[in-house]
Amino acid sequence: MSASSESPVGLTGRVARHGAIRAGRVGEVLIPIRGGLEAFLARDADGGEIGEGEEIVVVERVAAREVLVTRLYEQQEPSA
Repeated sequence: MSASSESPVGLTGRVARHGAIRAGRVGEVLIPIRGGLEAFLARDADGGEIGEGEEIVVVERVAAREVLVTRLYEQQEPSA
């Protein structure tokens, strides 16, 4: 496999500052790959929302620059 075709599946990253993922919509994530930080269009694998700055993991590549992601960590409910 050449470096230019390296798969982002399994890599972790963050939702971009202005790229929050909303239900049914595309957001933007930044993933460290091929020696740099690259932006990918992203959808939540579960169809939900992931806020800006949250850590994600890529679960599937949909197209050359689009991926399905899920939260790396589950959100914690605030304690009362």
